[in-house]
Amino acid sequence: MTLSTTLGSNPAFAVDTHAHVYNLTRYPIHESSGFSILANETGTAEQYAAVLDAHRISHAVLINPLGGYGIDNRNMLDVIASSNGRFKGIAVVPHDISEAQLDTMVQTGVVGIRFNLSFPASPAIKGAGGARLLSLAEERGLIVQVHYHDEAHLLEANDILKACQAPIVIDHCGRPVLDRGINQAGFQALLELGRSHNAIIKLSALFRCSRQGWPYLDTDRYVEKLIDAFSVERCIWGSDWPFLRAGTRIDYGPELSGLSRWLSDVEDRRKVLWKNPFRIFGFQGE
Repeated sequence: MTLSTTLGSNPAFAVDTHAHVYNLTRYPIHESSGFSILANETGTAEQYAAVLDAHRISHAVLINPLGGYGIDNRNMLDVIASSNGRFKGIAVVPHDISEAQLDTMVQTGVVGIRFNLSFPASPAIKGAGGARLLSLAEERGLIVQVHYHDEAHLLEANDILKACQAPIVIDHCGRPVLDRGINQAGFQALLELGRSHNAIIKLSALFRCSRQGWPYLDTDRYVEKLIDAFSVERCIWGSDWPFLRAGTRIDYGPELSGLSRWLSDVEDRRKVLWKNPFRIFGFQGE
């Protein structure tokens, strides 16, 4: 099968803004991998395209996986090149990447760079190296995508993020620790960032913070606060396929279904699934 959409002449224009793909035959696990992964946690681009087709999702943003590939973006770049515009990418790049290398990535469909604040293997957002990458992103209009699983790491980087002039995308609802409540410092800092900056929140991977499991009802008040702070115009959705280190069974359809509960208005859901990512990531379509 091809990686371009097979939904026919009337696809449901929508974007999954968070997925990882692998080709371990051509590109084995890289030495810069940030953490170990299991064989059943990986998925190929062809398998992912079939999932998108089944759920009538026309486009997607691929995130180079720190787990498995680290700063080796070759597989993601190959997939984007063969997708006929269906996929764009967020790269993980070293501090010393050359401007020419980064520009080549941009020309081939990379629209941002990612920092994993809670993983030592990720290039750091702090220090001279991080400042250089942020400057390169700002100069090129690239997205700065941020993931963390410990609020302390967001708080440490908060001043850097507030000063950043590039669009900032925060992954996975900021992964609040539900036992700490709405007023936990990291979540409040995230809400402040949403109210005062050019920041976008990704309504994704709630299985990573829910204590109850699907349908993640215990996360609803956090999602409500995020939508209010960031506004519907700066919310996007992502699946986090193929659900690395999930710890329990996760399926694509149930992950997508939460949007209908959080956003009762059809037009609001259309903004989150298409209009917003179309604008933010620069897709082409209807």
